[in-house]
Amino acid sequence: MLDLLFETSWEVCNKVGGIYAVLSTKAKTLHQQYKDNLIFIGPDLWTDENPSPTFVEMRTPLAQWQRQALLPDGMRVRVGRWDIPGKPIAVLVTYDALYTYKNALYSDMWNRYRVDSLHAYGDYDESCMFAYAAAIVIESIVKWKDNPDLKIVAHFDEWTTGMGLLHIKAHMPQVATVFTTHATSIGRSICGNGKPLYDYMEGYDGDQMAAELNMQSKHSLEKAAAHAADAFTTVSGVTARECRQLLERYPMITPNGFEQNYVPKGSKFTAKRAAARECMLRVAGRLTGQHYADDTLIVATSGRLEMRNKGIDVYLDSVSSLRDSLRFVSKARKVVALVLVPAWMKAPRADLVESLHASKPHRLFDPVITHHLHNQDSDPVYNRINVLGFHNEPHDKVTLIDVPCYLNGNDGIFNMSYYDLLAGLDAAVFPSYYEPWGYTPLESAAFGVPTITTDLAGFGQWVLDRFGDDSDRYGVKVLHRTDSNYDETVRAIAMSMMNLYVMSDKENRAIRNANRTTSKAASWDNFISCYDEAYSHALDMAAQRMKTK
Repeated sequence: MLDLLFETSWEVCNKVGGIYAVLSTKAKTLHQQYKDNLIFIGPDLWTDENPSPTFVEMRTPLAQWQRQALLPDGMRVRVGRWDIPGKPIAVLVTYDALYTYKNALYSDMWNRYRVDSLHAYGDYDESCMFAYAAAIVIESIVKWKDNPDLKIVAHFDEWTTGMGLLHIKAHMPQVATVFTTHATSIGRSICGNGKPLYDYMEGYDGDQMAAELNMQSKHSLEKAAAHAADAFTTVSGVTARECRQLLERYPMITPNGFEQNYVPKGSKFTAKRAAARECMLRVAGRLTGQHYADDTLIVATSGRLEMRNKGIDVYLDSVSSLRDSLRFVSKARKVVALVLVPAWMKAPRADLVESLHASKPHRLFDPVITHHLHNQDSDPVYNRINVLGFHNEPHDKVTLIDVPCYLNGNDGIFNMSYYDLLAGLDAAVFPSYYEPWGYTPLESAAFGVPTITTDLAGFGQWVLDRFGDDSDRYGVKVLHRTDSNYDETVRAIAMSMMNLYVMSDKENRAIRNANRTTSKAASWDNFISCYDEAYSHALDMAAQRMKTK
């Protein structure tokens, strides 16, 4: 049993992407184990005018440390609670003052670990300064504790925190270190540049590809952290293979779980589902001027705006294929297909806001998008919808709508959170090409939504490994995807949506219940033991290291 656990991430109290979901749902289970010996460290990006929605500054057991902490000039910390289930201690750090030490830090990291910072660009410097600040906080708290017998683990997430891990490894060898890569920087870059990752995986050299794709700094930092860490982990078997090839170290696997308390139960869920469906169908009706009956099939995809990696291209083509299949079916119920993917949104459409408050609906101009974009002419989702010829005419069986905003409950059109809308879906489709884990399919399964994903998503592969390929029994439909079967995947997803379209109410209820059961097997209660194993391994490595000193 460890005595003190730090976890550092750019997404502590800072909702940017999937890692926020990992940490914020894991926190409750970790806090039950470690109480206030669990300390999260994140960047202080907030001001009085723009305060963090999830950080509450307050007195904690670290109050005495905070009063006497010796930190570099200009570096500030705020201590409080992360306002999520478990309410763990969180320390937010500023790091601008540390740029003064940047060159010395980079030189030290080159001499010790051969981290190449010469080719840095983009967010590299900012990430490294934050990671360095987090390491200084860890170092300061450990010294304040002043107990050499404490078993301490410092856990760092993603390459963005790698510099912090390397600093701790060099200056505090008694602290056990854990490094988690949720997706390798070079693997994501290979996919983002349209190169085939999986068919040629064994032929890739990570260092060579980093040079080719101008990723030397991030890749060398990530690789150094992976090798220096006492325990190196990743989130799925899919990404473990990637780590072994591109980072040249095979990791321990620590799957991402989900807290079931995010899902409403019983009558509360029924009410939320009804409200979500009414909202989505109303927006569709006021956009297109059509009436959508209660039996309309509502389908969606969601995630980051990565057309290829997230399979948004496959989803759009599959919806087009479904439209073609239903075109000549008489008296068919309608389908509303949504793309819930944030883009460079400018503002909610004023004409749609007006229509939502009008007594009668009427068809709006360009009825395929709910919000104005800064870059509408170049947005890949909007352009693909137009290329596919979706105009959402009254005679169309399938309506396709782009929702390019963050569903935070204040978007100006839906004004409901993503989880609130998720409850109203009849199907969720995530045909990922590059997806180390895949929270979106896990979340939809937890909400009882019939879910379609692929075996290139970590969650999809976990379902196959755990339950086998039996979607009727376990709810989640996992399709085989490769570098070269795009068209086959499109057809398979269109067929899966058609199967849900014609499914009886009794069959649909069975699928929904199966999804919920499957998602419970992926709860943090079941997965946290994988982290316990990683922490134990890291502590053993640190203990052996200290014996040789």
